[in-house]
Amino acid sequence: MMVANEASTDLGRKVAAALDRPFSEMVRKRFADGECYHAFPGDLAGKKLVIIGATHDDASYQELLDLIQGGRYWNAASVNVVIPYLGYSTMERAKPGSNEIPKGVTRTRQIFRARPDFVTFIDLHSEAVLHAHAGEISTFHAWTDALAAEKIRSCGFSDFVLVSPDYGFSKRVARLASILGCPHTAADKDRYDVDKTIVGQVSSVVRGRTAIVCDDMIRTGGSIIQTARRCMEAGAVEVAVMATHLVIAGNARERFLESPITRVIGSDTYPGRVSDDLLDIYSVAPLIAGVLKKQLKLP
Repeated sequence: MMVANEASTDLGRKVAAALDRPFSEMVRKRFADGECYHAFPGDLAGKKLVIIGATHDDASYQELLDLIQGGRYWNAASVNVVIPYLGYSTMERAKPGSNEIPKGVTRTRQIFRARPDFVTFIDLHSEAVLHAHAGEISTFHAWTDALAAEKIRSCGFSDFVLVSPDYGFSKRVARLASILGCPHTAADKDRYDVDKTIVGQVSSVVRGRTAIVCDDMIRTGGSIIQTARRCMEAGAVEVAVMATHLVIAGNARERFLESPITRVIGSDTYPGRVSDDLLDIYSVAPLIAGVLKKQLKLP
């Protein structure tokens, strides 16, 4: 039985279609006091349960926990979870003396303590969360490299170079560049506060080319837009952006429309993202379907 939390229902349907399996809609009601009612649409005992659920906000995170524990309560043969986008994923460690809570780890630990059998994540900001359990959970980190490369090829860029917004992400960009057979470079970025960065310069390798700035996620877009401007100053003829998780928080969309960036390419891991005059979206459903086929030994 394949279900999803409410936010990831559209992606759940796509995954089910890719597997040629039915998708089951959860029964949901909301009581007058705000409490939520959930019921599985059929008998779950002895079945392999698959749950698709992004945890981009607190309600979606709690619903995912409820679905996992509900699967256990109704004696599913196994509970298999796909988390397309993991909320708080950039908070995987606490700075010494800060007294802050590293919610990327603590919340993932709570998901593991709900006792799923298998959890897969997509393009994690840090793999530290994979180890936030005592060894009893099977985990898998799925990368979108092949889908991202396919999407870039389909965009019709004739002469392009991949650009990492900082050296920390450059290894991932180099891997993608090797698939595409194109050059790559990294910007010189320095972070001086929460959500505040300064991008210094970009290599002249972008001169006369289309620069595609790549990152794992776009939240406020500040460093991405700065990198785009540095690319134009270095002689790029066009700048596009690619990121797996398109959070696009606050006024980020307006800032992108006012920037040199011509399009923002990304996936549907973050709920609600669809193609429009700015966004160019591809689906991770084929990637998830492939992972589930292997994990569940489906034909």
